[in-house]
Amino acid sequence: MRNVKLNVSYEGTAYSGFQTQPHRNTIQDKLEEAITALTGRTVKVTGSGRTDAGVHARAQIVNFETDSKIPIERWCLAMNARLPNDIVVYAAEEVPFDFHARRSAKRKTYRYAIRYGRLPDLFTRRTTLHHPTPLNKEAMRQALAVLEGEHDFTSFCSIHSSVESHVRTIFETRLETLVDDGMEDGQAGVIHLYITGNGFLYNMVRIIVGTLIEIGEGKRSPAEMQHILDAQDRMAAGPTAEPHGLMLWDVVY
Repeated sequence: MRNVKLNVSYEGTAYSGFQTQPHRNTIQDKLEEAITALTGRTVKVTGSGRTDAGVHARAQIVNFETDSKIPIERWCLAMNARLPNDIVVYAAEEVPFDFHARRSAKRKTYRYAIRYGRLPDLFTRRTTLHHPTPLNKEAMRQALAVLEGEHDFTSFCSIHSSVESHVRTIFETRLETLVDDGMEDGQAGVIHLYITGNGFLYNMVRIIVGTLIEIGEGKRSPAEMQHILDAQDRMAAGPTAEPHGLMLWDVVY
């Protein structure tokens, strides 16, 4: 037997998230189907994170055990030949049996992309949230920094979460901007929000982003972020941002 690790990217638009579900179309289903077609054996893959329906991944890590003798350097091309074109395996390696894609992860980074401007960008509409008016980026940056450190993130967790502890550690946050000088006379641009932590709650990043957008719109002040965090109440935070702007960006082991 071997323990195989894959680095997988996908556009999640057409899928009901990563994790397999009854009568659903998921990334895990497609990966397992491709491995079965390749090896003739049924396997179960483990992912580093359970991205929601419509969420994308630049670097989703999965692992699975197989008795296949296929050389590891052939796995990428063989898998991609059996996967739909919105899922791509970029790297494959054999790892020790104690490697677990989720439990072995030390930190994960998610990126949320927002395009501000009167007009949407046709070519990024599936991976970037369109916001029709400018946002106060400095206010958003100040509020984002408040979340760094170990906190109880109950205010930024879906009420449907079933985990016992809502305490997580955010190691780093940053806000980057790109000016779109090709359209709208420089009045449009893209905001990339990066959040790196040791783990994330159900809808946590999307609720954080929904709250940051309200701060960027001037509906809340940056100082309110601390009060929202301290409240430990989902009703204190902003709305859950749309899934299509979110991407699992990186996983570190």
